Amino acid sequence: MSIARGLIVLGIGLVIVGVLWPLGERLGLGRLPGDIVVRGRRWTFYFPLATCLLLSILISVLMRLFQRGAP
Repeated sequence: MSIARGLIVLGIGLVIVGVLWPLGERLGLGRLPGDIVVRGRRWTFYFPLATCLLLSILISVLMRLFQRGAP
């Protein structure tokens, strides 16, 4: 795959993620049990641990299904 083709695929992927992001928020992604939120007086630290794990599993399964040349 050439660099130009890779950048085009990356760009299309980012557009798809940008379009689907509001849908994910409506479904509760980002507010799952296991997401870490620490609030101070003037600051908030947020790390979506459970959301990251769920998305990682989903992407891994999709990549495995669409992988070319694998048994």
